Parts: sequence; C-alpha cells; structure tokens
Amino acid sequence: MRRTALLLLLLAASLACAFTQNARAGGGNYTFVGGTPAERAQVVAALNASSFSWGLIPQTITVNIGPFGTSYASYGAVFLDASLLDSGEFSWGVVQHEFGHEVDFFLLDSAKRATLQQALGGKDWCYEVAGLQHADHACERFASELAWAYWPSPQNSMRPTSQDNEAGGMPPAAFRALLAQLIGAPNTVQQPTTVKAFAPATTSTAPAKPKAKPKRVK
Repeated sequence: MRRTALLLLLLAASLACAFTQNARAGGGNYTFVGGTPAERAQVVAALNASSFSWGLIPQTITVNIGPFGTSYASYGAVFLDASLLDSGEFSWGVVQHEFGHEVDFFLLDSAKRATLQQALGGKDWCYEVAGLQHADHACERFASELAWAYWPSPQNSMRPTSQDNEAGGMPPAAFRALLAQLIGAPNTVQQPTTVKAFAPATTSTAPAKPKAKPKRVK
C-alpha cells in the first residue's frame, strides 16, 4: 500500500510538471501562453537541440503560441505560429531564430551590434530603414546565423545554401568565436551520440524443435 501511494504521488508530480507554465532548456527561462502540449514540446526540443546557452538571457521569455500566420519576436516575448510547430523538427530553426532576437535585445549594445553588422553584412541593424528585404537587416542575419551556428544540422531550416543567405554571412565556427568574445557564449556544438546501445541479454533459450518421429515401414 505504501509503495502504491508513493507511485501515485510520483505520477501526480510528473503530470503537474507536464502541464506547468514554466519550462527550462539549456539554462534558459521561458513561460508558455497558449499552444498544445505537443506544440510546447517542439519548442523545448528546439531549444535543447541548440548548443547556445539560453541562460545568458537575463529575462524570462514569454512564448506565445497561436494562429498568428507568422512567427516573430518582441522585447521579452516570442510569438510562434501553431501550424509551424505542428510541422515538427522543421520548426526548430525558426524557434531558435526568434530566440536569437531575444539574445540581441538583452545581450547586445550598439558597439556589439556594429561589430556584428560589419561581420555579417546588412544595410541596417534592425528595421531602422524602411522598405528593405528581410535579409538586408543585420538583426535577421544575426538571428539566423545564431540558429545555424549552434545547431548545424541538415534538418535546420536556417541552413544556408550560399553566402548570400541570412545564415551564410560567417562560417559557424567564426561566428561562435565572435559571440564567445562579445557575450561569453559557448564556442562548442553538441556532438551526436556515438555510444552503441544493445538489446538486453536473453534469459532463456528458444525451445528445441521436436524430433521427427521415425516412419514405420509397412
């Protein structure tokens, strides 16, 4: 009875954690508004896939999930389109991109932005000039580069195909080295697990096949 009560208590605690509004990943702090458990799980997975230390952001970020039609970020808040999160791993690069804007908002100053704009390119930093293309804004190039540099996976939707792409302004290693210098970000990426996993040893052998009965000669 005591063991059953303990199991029920642990189950209730894990269910409470599953539906909590607060979440952590890679040291980062954020809270959810809206979204299904599956959509929220995609956000957690996206941030965990990145090697960036989200805990550097000195603010709890509000992650809003809904039918926004697009995804965007503002100071202290990220807005993620629910249908994008429903696409699974394809959405992870966008999640990291929008959190990259929070890195900009909270950890960069004008001098650091000027250094990054010179390295990444762009015609302004972030929408100071009207009418520019998305990739012409250095803040967008920064967010895409951050997403790619710390999760250089073929599955990353921010993966550049040329130096003209938003995430192609700098080699990932050079970008990580620059952020390590500017804001103390980690200069490493997560490596895939190379440990072999095995099936458990069998505890019994398969039953032997019955011997065929000798045929009687009539």
